[in-house]
Amino acid sequence: MDARLTIAIVGRPNVGKSTLFNRLAGKKLAIIDDTPGITRDRREGTGRLGDLDLDLYDTAGFEDTYDESLEARMRAQTDRAVHDADLALFLIDARAGVTPLDVHFANWLRTQAKPVLLVANKYEGLSGEAGRLEAFGLGLGDPIALSAEHGEGLTELYDAILPFADAKDAVPAEPELEEVGHPAMQLAIVGRPNVGKSSLLNRLIGEDRMLTGPEAGITRDAIDVEWSFEGRHIRLIDTAGLRRAARVTETVEKLSAKDSFRAIQYAQLVVLVLDGQTMLERQDLTIARRIIDEGRVLIIAVNKWDAVKDKKAQRKKLEDRLQISLPQIRGVPVVTLSALTGSGLKKLLPTAFRYFNVWNRRVSTAKLNRWLENMEQSHPPPMVSGRRIRLRYMTQAKARPPTFVLFSSRGSDLPEDYRRYLVNGLRDAFGFAGVPLRLNVRTGNNPYAGD
Repeated sequence: MDARLTIAIVGRPNVGKSTLFNRLAGKKLAIIDDTPGITRDRREGTGRLGDLDLDLYDTAGFEDTYDESLEARMRAQTDRAVHDADLALFLIDARAGVTPLDVHFANWLRTQAKPVLLVANKYEGLSGEAGRLEAFGLGLGDPIALSAEHGEGLTELYDAILPFADAKDAVPAEPELEEVGHPAMQLAIVGRPNVGKSSLLNRLIGEDRMLTGPEAGITRDAIDVEWSFEGRHIRLIDTAGLRRAARVTETVEKLSAKDSFRAIQYAQLVVLVLDGQTMLERQDLTIARRIIDEGRVLIIAVNKWDAVKDKKAQRKKLEDRLQISLPQIRGVPVVTLSALTGSGLKKLLPTAFRYFNVWNRRVSTAKLNRWLENMEQSHPPPMVSGRRIRLRYMTQAKARPPTFVLFSSRGSDLPEDYRRYLVNGLRDAFGFAGVPLRLNVRTGNNPYAGD
């Protein structure tokens, strides 16, 4: 199979859409819990069923709502997924049987001019068979008996999907342009609830891809969006709002927080979004330290800047707080903007690319050791037990983040303040301001002497 089939998984809340999405994707991408309505944005992913390569949309539970509510905006995301897909998998809960909302959803799907496969999920036992037989009344063909949780019925699902994949494969696909140059940059957008993370992502890509609104905590999953900027491929990741751990009591929010921290772990660059009115609160600092500890590039985006009255005072307040609270990383880049109006937004990605390049920077061993000699002459290491610690050799072990190894006599005795002296010197001498640096001190001689 050459052409990829795009499938939207749809249905009312809590029928197992995310479970099937994860099953086809082969990994746990979507958050799953018994609480109805966890999925709100549509999640995109790739999957495989047998020899079929699939592009997948996981969608919010279908609600018959058209007003300005959160449910209506979730419904609009489902509409878009069905519109963009080649095929819709309509799930019902076979154990619960057909509900009035299932009937309404089936009627709506028939108006969409989109092929639909009816799937009777949670098909276990006599109650599941009864629900499957009842589903014939929806008029969408033979229901496919499936248990997404246990992986049963996937062969039957493959047989039903195959004709649609064959039909798409018969249509010549437009040749894809091979991307050259830089690899994709993984950029996560994080922050407290309701600071405008999803609005920022929507403004960046120029469409209402993520649900937004005045309600706090709309986003629950970490959602990936493929995008390009000035020919550079970017994977944007919108995440759930992160509150203080002591305030997180619900299981769903705990799962969302875990998903967000996983996004930080696998990102290369992280945009921490602040509210311009409240600036850097304790939870913001907790998130910032987590990003730095993971070795990721930290960009601070101060949103809602258009609503800030005394901009000079707020900017000074932020800079002072960063200097006091994040002394381990100097020169963190700050971009002020408004996701609502778009002002200041054009500075964000150029800043991100600039610091991404710094994060990838390497320094030659010869330059490092000339610099180390000068640093040692300017400020010799302290005496320990009557003997001075000797700095023998330094090399850069890796980039992303820049990591250096210093070989020294009695390296474990090198004081923390002298390590900071060296790290700050590295930043100043080689232009590493604003990115996390790691310095590992080892006891020993120059390991490359005599080579």
